[in-house]
Amino acid sequence: MIGPHSGIPDADPIPERYGNLGDTHMKIMIAVDGSEFAEWSVQMLEAVASRPPDSVTLVHVVDSTSLKSAARKHATVSKQAIAAMTKAGDQILRRFEGLAKIALKQATTKPRTAIDTILAHGRIADTITKLAKQKKTDLLVLGSRGLSDAEHYLLGSVSRTVSALAACPVLVVKRPLTALSHVLFAADASKHSQGACRFLCQRLLPESAHVTVLSVVEPAMTELAAKYLSKDQLEQIAVPKRQAAEQVVENLRDRFLAEGCAVTTQVKVDHVTDTIIQQATSGKVDLLVAGSRGLTGSERLQLGSVSETLLKYAPCSVLIVRGWRA
Repeated sequence: MIGPHSGIPDADPIPERYGNLGDTHMKIMIAVDGSEFAEWSVQMLEAVASRPPDSVTLVHVVDSTSLKSAARKHATVSKQAIAAMTKAGDQILRRFEGLAKIALKQATTKPRTAIDTILAHGRIADTITKLAKQKKTDLLVLGSRGLSDAEHYLLGSVSRTVSALAACPVLVVKRPLTALSHVLFAADASKHSQGACRFLCQRLLPESAHVTVLSVVEPAMTELAAKYLSKDQLEQIAVPKRQAAEQVVENLRDRFLAEGCAVTTQVKVDHVTDTIIQQATSGKVDLLVAGSRGLTGSERLQLGSVSETLLKYAPCSVLIVRGWRA
C-alpha cells in the first residue's frame, strides 16, 4: 500500500468552483509527450467535435528536475540535454497542435476552439496537476502507458499520479477514442455519482451517445454466511439495497434521457469492481465513467478504491469525475 511517504505531495482540497450552475464553458487540457498514447489523447477531441470546447491547452513537460539530479557532477551535459529536450518539446507541441485542429475539424474552417500550447519544466505529474489548477481546467486528458501492468502501477505512473491528485475530472485514454457511441456509467447513490452525471450532460456527451447506467450492489451476506440461508432468505435480505439501486439508476436514466441520449439500465448484486470491469470488457464500450469523492493527502494514494481499480484494469478509456456537485 502506498503511504504518506511515497514521494507524491498532498493535493489541495477540491475547489468549490467546479460544477457551478449555469457554467457551460469547457476548458480541456491535454498532456502530450510525443507517444502514440498522446496521439490518441488529442484525437479524442474528434469525439467531442459536435460540442467543441471553448479552449484546448496542449502541455508538454520537460522533466528537468530528474535530469539535473541525475547529472549533478556533469552540469554541462545536463544543460545540453535539457536544451535538446526543450527543442524537441517545441516540435512535439507544433505537431500536436496540427492534430488537434484536424480532430476538431478546424484545419480548413473558422476556429471555434482556441488552441494554446505550454512547454513547462519540472516533475511531470506535479507540473501537469499544478497547470490544470492554474488554468481552471474542466477536463484533464492524458494517455495511459499500461496502467494494467502491476509493476508500473506500483511504481507510480504519470497517469496514475495525475488521476490521484488532480482536482478536476481526468480522462485516461487507453486506446483510440474518436467517438462516444457507448458510455458505461458506473453509478451509486452518492452525490459524486450525481455530479459525474451532471458533468457528462453539461460538458461531454453528444446526443447520439448510448449510455448504460450500471449499479452494482455488494452482497449483503458473506459467502460463508450465505451457505446457511435459503435462496428466499437471501433475496429478502438483498431487497432493500436492490430497490435503492434501482431508484438510483432510474433517476439517472431520466437525466440522460432529458439530454436526448439512449439509455439502458442495469442493477446487479455482485462484487462491484469485478462486475463493472467485466461489463466494460464484454461490451463495445468506448468510455467508462465513475464519480470519485475528493480526497487529500495519502488517502488518494492508497490502492483499492473503486476508481483506482477501474483505472488499473478497465480495457477501455476511463473518465474519473471529481469535484462536480449534483
